[in-house]
Amino acid sequence: MGSGAGLQAVRNESAATKVKDGVLGTFINVILAVFSIMCIFPLVWMLYSSFKTKREFNASVISLPAKPTFENYVKIFANKDANLIGAMGNSMRTTIISVLLIVIFSFVVGYILSRVNFKLNRPLYVMFLMGMLIPIHSLLVPIYIIFNRTNMANQWYTLLFPYVAFNLPVAIFLVEGYVKGIPMELEEAAAIDGCSFSRAMFSIILPICRPILITVAIINAFTCWNEFSFALVLISNNKAITTVPLALKNFTGQFSSDYPKMMAAMLITMAPVVLLYFVFSKQIIKGMVAGAVKG
Repeated sequence: MGSGAGLQAVRNESAATKVKDGVLGTFINVILAVFSIMCIFPLVWMLYSSFKTKREFNASVISLPAKPTFENYVKIFANKDANLIGAMGNSMRTTIISVLLIVIFSFVVGYILSRVNFKLNRPLYVMFLMGMLIPIHSLLVPIYIIFNRTNMANQWYTLLFPYVAFNLPVAIFLVEGYVKGIPMELEEAAAIDGCSFSRAMFSIILPICRPILITVAIINAFTCWNEFSFALVLISNNKAITTVPLALKNFTGQFSSDYPKMMAAMLITMAPVVLLYFVFSKQIIKGMVAGAVKG
């Protein structure tokens, strides 16, 4: 009898545990679903609001459009002051060049800091880490003065310097931590076979670092594409090189803003980076997880 009662007690305890786990799991799923809706709803709201007229949007911000119209999209491409297509081309050029330079420099510097022992190794590493702590917008005024006095402002290459300089510390930190997790025996075996330092770096280690380099590229592509402050300060006087954030500013007025038209423009300019994220989403997650584990 005692054994049967004990077995029944164990079964009851197991059933109670399953119920608790089920309730807890349901609660967590509900919370995650709420957060997911909170993240997705702004995009959905922007999408259907872009098909409204300005009067309809001002009458009701949340409601669905009574008669969807593509008028906002037509007006965007007809707006010569905004020059959205040209701005997207300028942003794409600046973003691609900046990301390439960031990836190349971060890989070379991160590899050297993780593999080569020299006196300035740790001071340089600390210096790059300190670059992550400096608020970049606190340097807008001195950078503006330097660029103006050296005639480097309002040029197509102006934004490359701050974009590369201020995004390098995080990129170097990620690459350096990732390379540290790669066994040195690979390079030692290559050296025995007569492989040079540079060849081992680019032929052996570079392919292994592909996940973290793709992660660095995607993160910095988002940053450079959406950057506004430096573009406003350094290139606002040259409309020929206007970037996407500056072009979107043309849809706001001093006393009122055409929000449906602005949302249509934002959706168009978001499309390239959103597509880029969906294409490389698995690589981004893989690179971040690998960098966290190996670092």
